[in-house]
Amino acid sequence: MGRTIVTGLDVGTTSVRVAVCEIIKGARHPKVLALVKAESRGLRRGYVINQEEASQAIRLALGEAARQSQTKIKNVFLGLGGVTLESRIGNSQIVVSRADAEITDNDINRAIELAEAELADMANNRVIHTIPIYFKLDGKKIPGRPEGMRGAKLEVRALFIVCLEQHLNSLVRAVEVAGVSVNDLVASPIAAALTALSTQQKTVGCVLANIGSQTTSLAVFEDGIPASLQILPIGSMDITNDIALGLRVPLDEAERLKINGDQLLTFRKKLDEIIEARLSDMFDLIEVHLKKIGRNGLLPAGVIITGGGGNIENIAALAKEELRLPARVFTPMGENQGRPALRDSNWIVAYGLCLFGLGGDYVEDSAVSQLLGRTKKTFLHWLKELWP
Repeated sequence: MGRTIVTGLDVGTTSVRVAVCEIIKGARHPKVLALVKAESRGLRRGYVINQEEASQAIRLALGEAARQSQTKIKNVFLGLGGVTLESRIGNSQIVVSRADAEITDNDINRAIELAEAELADMANNRVIHTIPIYFKLDGKKIPGRPEGMRGAKLEVRALFIVCLEQHLNSLVRAVEVAGVSVNDLVASPIAAALTALSTQQKTVGCVLANIGSQTTSLAVFEDGIPASLQILPIGSMDITNDIALGLRVPLDEAERLKINGDQLLTFRKKLDEIIEARLSDMFDLIEVHLKKIGRNGLLPAGVIITGGGGNIENIAALAKEELRLPARVFTPMGENQGRPALRDSNWIVAYGLCLFGLGGDYVEDSAVSQLLGRTKKTFLHWLKELWP
């Protein structure tokens, strides 16, 4: 039998990251064949502004990943991030179609399609994931999907993850021009959650905050599924810029100070004030989003911080104080703890894309993977329309 190998591609604003993984029979986790980081070009806050430069950076990263893994990479599972990514809530109700009142897949699909049709401001946007939050049958909420049940009126509340269609087109074209096909596409915050969050955290309620260089992505989970997703136009590079201006030092020195600090007392006090001020702005935006969805102070598993910004000293303590939630920085577990060793939490999107691609036993809680998998046919249909 042939080998089962998948590739996850995370195209960020400052870095392109590629993970190549293989199924190993009997192993709890896939074997990591390659983890490659290359300088990203042609993007701003996750949005492709120069397709040629972006394609060149992607091609270089994939080439090195192919060399390290000693495989030929033909297709990838692609992560989608950027400032145009967001979630919307849709609601609808329909009359059950069958004479015997039995609920069918057709009824469920009609209800979801109607909920999508009711979304506002969709002229330039495209739905990339559709996730039912709950169903009601004759006014009573029911667990799971209602196929086979009987009733007169079916209601659905669904989460739609959407992005600007131009953004999606530009990213997919940049990847295809780099010489590989897109096997499937997953919102980056959801892919990150497959790596960073446990089943218990997703069930009781938590927010995953992935602090990148120019954006911070939020994914709120409850009852095991995404409840909200938002990309904030602020990241760790904004902290670096503030340090450079406040202390009048070069950007590379400001980046070092952001992570490692400085022990000179007079210097350290001003440095801490600059970092805390910008982080406070970031957490204020997170709090605003949690208030908007009615979850501020109400997520028992708290906030889990990932990404390059998670390396900032005392960030968890400040998050706990500002958001009034438990807070911790996600640290990838090593091989001796039963998980494949990742270099740092910056790899959680690329690795999560591999987990999604492999599916089955490799995803701790397969509910999200199954929900996303239902949208694959729609995505592939759109992809065929994009390319003549």
